[in-house]
Amino acid sequence: MNRGFYILLLIAVSVLISLPARAAFYGNIPAKTLQIARDTMNSAYLGVPKSKTVRVGIGSQNFSTYEWENAIIYTTGEFELYNNQTYIDTYSCDDVINISMVGKIFVLTGKDNNPIAKVSGPVKFISDNGFLGVKNLKRGGQEALYRGDLELVSTVNGGEFYIVNSLDIEDYLKGVVPNEMPVRFGLEALKAQSVAARNYVLSPRVKANPNYDVVDSVASQVYFGANTEKELSNRAVDETRGIVAIYNWDLILAQYSSTAGGYTESYENAFSDPYTKEFPSKNKPYLIAKPDYPEFGELNNEENASKFYKSTPISFDINSPYYRWEREWTIDELQKEIQDHIAAQSSAGFVKPSVQKGEVIGKITGLKVLQRGHSGKIMKLEIQTEKGNYIAEKELVIRRLMTNKGKALPSANFVIDENYDIYGNLTGVKISGGGFGHGVGMSQYGAGYMATTLNMPYTKILQHYYSGISLTTEPFILSSNIEQNQFSQSFFSHDKHACLVVDNKYKVGYIDVKINDIDEKILLDKDNRFNKIDLSQYLKHGINNITFYYPASESNKGLRIYIELAGSDD
Repeated sequence: MNRGFYILLLIAVSVLISLPARAAFYGNIPAKTLQIARDTMNSAYLGVPKSKTVRVGIGSQNFSTYEWENAIIYTTGEFELYNNQTYIDTYSCDDVINISMVGKIFVLTGKDNNPIAKVSGPVKFISDNGFLGVKNLKRGGQEALYRGDLELVSTVNGGEFYIVNSLDIEDYLKGVVPNEMPVRFGLEALKAQSVAARNYVLSPRVKANPNYDVVDSVASQVYFGANTEKELSNRAVDETRGIVAIYNWDLILAQYSSTAGGYTESYENAFSDPYTKEFPSKNKPYLIAKPDYPEFGELNNEENASKFYKSTPISFDINSPYYRWEREWTIDELQKEIQDHIAAQSSAGFVKPSVQKGEVIGKITGLKVLQRGHSGKIMKLEIQTEKGNYIAEKELVIRRLMTNKGKALPSANFVIDENYDIYGNLTGVKISGGGFGHGVGMSQYGAGYMATTLNMPYTKILQHYYSGISLTTEPFILSSNIEQNQFSQSFFSHDKHACLVVDNKYKVGYIDVKINDIDEKILLDKDNRFNKIDLSQYLKHGINNITFYYPASESNKGLRIYIELAGSDD
């Protein structure tokens, strides 16, 4: 459809709404439905894009399950109740809806247990002027309140249901950023976290469930909802609106952890393939090991790793309480911890030979590191016993296997010192380590140091931790296909500078754009496949809106496009 159509549509609807009989025109359509129609019309006419929607699975109080037997939903304002797309009724902030299940049927009752409906679902709660909540569920020590909508979906076998929070991705990030990073780390660090979190939810390593994209716990990224939002972190989300990190036109998997210990690790040395379980997995060129300072050198041997993790050189992670740490076990304590956890870790396939539940391993006689990553992260650890040896692979398995006082190790970046008696028997183990988490990608404490101590902008922070990336809008395809012949984006520009990047493989002559209400025809170079065009003259400080229109004269062709705010060479 062309712009003329949308203008005519706007005029027609405006005339209809201005008629004296407009009450009849509205009929009994709920307010939310009318607002969606207005938003759609306004977006089409004004070129203001709607953000993507993310679906978040809401867990129990301790995140032990995402399957609910019953729940009570309430809101801080008026809300509408739906069975799938069928409107049931509108309720006030004084009302609550009790939900239970009989098989795959939802049983809905009011605050006085008065019956409302028995429906197949999904059951949807929509509030335009308030937050939705789950009674008795707390997040961050406060009542859990959520922007967007809540949707209840039956499990496959029935009897239980999922609670799914469906909301704009930018609103979702406002409930993530202050819970993933302390706001004291500063605006630029929070901006880096916002971009990483935006990438993470747009391109998760694995989809959490067929009914939702991510969960609200550390299994994805921590999302505690609207009640935990902070002014500075909200500003960080707003001032990176629409910005993602890409590598060779693809969104990166933006892994991050609390503390890298001064040296990040390559992806393949920490993670297995989520589908084939291969370890080490295939590399990701933007997630490569990187020391905070080049003089740290390679730590993939015992001598270098020992020197590094038994010292405290100045690094970006120096302010973390987990920058350096130690743990100790007597032989009896070590024996018990490994025995208690080896079967569970073996079930994932990363302990060889495998150990079954209840199977007793022999007396531990020693520990030997078989392989380290570039950062000194242990990739393979041999547990030597009188009955034979067991090889544990992958950092998370090793951390959970060698628990200390019931807690997994902060990281697998450690060196081992063994104590023996005069007869050569192992009597205890002490380890010296650094970092907290998997150590791949951005270090959050490192980002905080770079922002507050080194005064680095978020773009430079991200480009340190993710090699060779560009900071851009999400790449898209514009083509003669009716579903792809128009595309809108919005993004925040701090310095009123950005470039349009076009992959003009099929030699298209031009594209029409509307940038902040300015119509332009942008000519493309047919002789060069990749075009980069400066858009600075059209931009303003703050949110910029741009709509692209594919030229009708260029049939059966297409373009790949993004807007670049910081290139890989900047």
